Amino acid sequence: MPQQVLVELCVDGVESALAAAEGGAQRLELCTGLVEGGTTPSAGTLELVLERVRIPVVVLVRPRRGDFLYSSAEVEGMLRDVAAAKRAGARGVALGALRADGTLDVSALTELVRLARPLQITCHRAFDFARDPLEALEVLAGLGVERVLTSGGAPTALAGAERLAQLVRAAGAGGPSILAGGGVRAHNVRELVERCGVREVHATARELAPSGMRHRPAGLTLDSAAPGAWEQLATRRALVRALVEATSAP
Repeated sequence: MPQQVLVELCVDGVESALAAAEGGAQRLELCTGLVEGGTTPSAGTLELVLERVRIPVVVLVRPRRGDFLYSSAEVEGMLRDVAAAKRAGARGVALGALRADGTLDVSALTELVRLARPLQITCHRAFDFARDPLEALEVLAGLGVERVLTSGGAPTALAGAERLAQLVRAAGAGGPSILAGGGVRAHNVRELVERCGVREVHATARELAPSGMRHRPAGLTLDSAAPGAWEQLATRRALVRALVEATSAP
């Protein structure tokens, strides 16, 4: 890997943001609800992260879990989230929207991109659910989107390496940067970069951390998603550092 590869860490809270920055991440994507694929973080969390870290912060704009087919009310909420991220001082936003037929919702995206400027725009992994990735890439290039987060339409970026390489070639020097995400770890990032030619990778670098709660009512929970109520997936500085070092090793 002759050139430096930028490492973006996806984080869902202040402590994870600090761990990622201390571990050497060059950019953060801030969200909440990572077990649901990530949704828009609260205003308070964003404000505090921006106070505490000195690396660029991209805010995920996704109103709910599930698909990327949004109602007019959901698009209005996304527009307000974009405006809030802009006012707060975020460096960029990550967004995406699809029509029912699997094409990009160009109308919604045009509004969102226009409002977000001059922030940088990432199309998040809604891209992987588009029916024709090359067509979607061309549309995003026309909208001036700077970056596309994708696993190549596969469960992991390494499994989608062939498609990622195709997207890198299609984007060329003037198109959106291809940000490879999905199962990116220190042990596989070199192979991923060498096979795909991507210059940016996206990861979480998390592990399970037990809760400090001693009082635990049996059989009672408000969260049906994994992990359980008494543990959290937390970003670890050592895991971030290992990933960064793996991308920069000769």
